[in-house]
Amino acid sequence: MQAMEWNKLLSDKRFGMEAYHDKTRHERTDFQRDYDRLIFSAPFRRLQNKTQVFPLPGSIFVHNRLTHSLEVACVGRSLGDIVGRALYKLHGEEQSSAFLEMGAIVSAACLAHDLGNPPFGHSGENAIATYFSEGNGMALMKSLEDKDLRSSDFTHFEGNANSLRLLTHQFKGRRKGGFAMTYSTLASIVKYPYASLLSGPKGKFGFFASEEEGFKQIAEDLGILCLSEEPLKFARYPLVYLVEAADDICYQVMDIEDAYKLKLISTKDCMDLFLNFFPPEKRPRMLQIMDMVDDVNEKIAYLRSSVIGLLIAECCNVFLDKEQAILEGNFGGSLIQDIGERARLAYKECGKVACANIYRSKDVLDVELAGYRIITFLLDCLLDAVNSPEKSYSKLLMERIPDQYEIKSGDDYTKILSIVDYISGMTDVYALDLYKKITGMNLPSL
Repeated sequence: MQAMEWNKLLSDKRFGMEAYHDKTRHERTDFQRDYDRLIFSAPFRRLQNKTQVFPLPGSIFVHNRLTHSLEVACVGRSLGDIVGRALYKLHGEEQSSAFLEMGAIVSAACLAHDLGNPPFGHSGENAIATYFSEGNGMALMKSLEDKDLRSSDFTHFEGNANSLRLLTHQFKGRRKGGFAMTYSTLASIVKYPYASLLSGPKGKFGFFASEEEGFKQIAEDLGILCLSEEPLKFARYPLVYLVEAADDICYQVMDIEDAYKLKLISTKDCMDLFLNFFPPEKRPRMLQIMDMVDDVNEKIAYLRSSVIGLLIAECCNVFLDKEQAILEGNFGGSLIQDIGERARLAYKECGKVACANIYRSKDVLDVELAGYRIITFLLDCLLDAVNSPEKSYSKLLMERIPDQYEIKSGDDYTKILSIVDYISGMTDVYALDLYKKITGMNLPSL
């Protein structure tokens, strides 16, 4: 049976900089440079002002997209290091010494996995998709469908696909290849390696039509299995499973801790949820360690770190056990779904509590409602300005859009995508501020 090969999958070739491959050597590896490049980038800094789940913190600090991404990168590094060392022992010399760099690859991809998410959390994604599938953007989609099939990029807007675009697209005035990341890091970000036409009821896909050729180039070079040419569909790149596991571990566990800090669940409930991950015979020792400190927050932090450590070990075991199926493109689902029964049931229980007490809490719903209104309004105004540039008001609005976005040239698809680029790159505060200024609710100081 056809299978992907590690010696091709782990490549430090840089997207858009292929001509310079192997010409420049650095003390840091190319995968470490990917990580550093992301840390110092403007899109990464903007994550500090993008909602994760809860509204941006006031007196009690909870997670935003930046802190979440840093934590996911930390867990991802551990997953990559553990799996990489194990694979190196199994067949490192006959395959690739880059196994020892897997921690750096996975951690860099983890840093970037949410870069394409719009303001106001996942409700921002839904707001953009809903605008084009149910709202005023439907007319634009009808016009687009008459010319090509790319409307599904908008009606199923997906932050993961937008992350790949942000990292690889040559925005006006920028260098070829965007961030010029390594092929392996870029492939590790794409959770759903297929075109939007295959997004299905969940609306998940990995690249816009504008990035199809770029991802196809990356996939062919790395030897990622192609499952379908039309519409384009690939097997998952193996390290995607580790990036996904790091995200799954962090958001579920950290959301429970945030809920405790915000008093959405009790201290006892939080402790019980975390202790459920461990067998009864281990719990007395854990309680004994907790009794060594009086601070309840420290007790919770100890349990949280213990759960994360357990889940890292469990997910690594699943990956190594399913390595061949992963390389053959036959492993379905996620690593977290295949962990041991006790941990899997405890994880599911955390999910149930999160849905009941966290994701539907009043403050979270208020952010979603506001986000829908703000994003819908901005899309209405900016798309109308681009489509009717002769209007005086349109000219004023277009002056507000940075030069890097291609709103004055290109076809309808490119113009719509450029407005989505602009809005999805906004922080929560920037989007709210622009909304207030356009509506006249707020004016610069005179």
